[in-house]
Amino acid sequence: MSKKKILVVDDDSGIGEMLKTLLEFYEYEVTVTPQPEETEKLIVEKDVDLVMLDMLISGVNGTDVCAKLRKNPQTSETPVLMMSALHDAGKKCREAGANDFIAKPFEMEDLVAKIEEILAKTEEH
Repeated sequence: MSKKKILVVDDDSGIGEMLKTLLEFYEYEVTVTPQPEETEKLIVEKDVDLVMLDMLISGVNGTDVCAKLRKNPQTSETPVLMMSALHDAGKKCREAGANDFIAKPFEMEDLVAKIEEILAKTEEH
């Protein structure tokens, strides 16, 4: 079975690298970008299965990035898991079209469980 591909969009390189290392341990193929404007291009180029999107990246609002992904026919079906240190951010993220939300800091087990749940739901379609 081919590895599921995850795109991490976060401008905190420490978090990006940590997620890459940890998710690779769980057999995911991971690409990290600190540039939200590259999200759509990377999803299409790398045939990404899931996007992990930080809510605030380089002054860009992640919810805008997510809403844009939903409007693009090439990326509209790609699952998005948004993350933020703001606890009340979940509602805003879901309104923007995110499949799920996780508050930072999170436990790796919780994150992987959410990723697996989202990917399982996606495969049902």
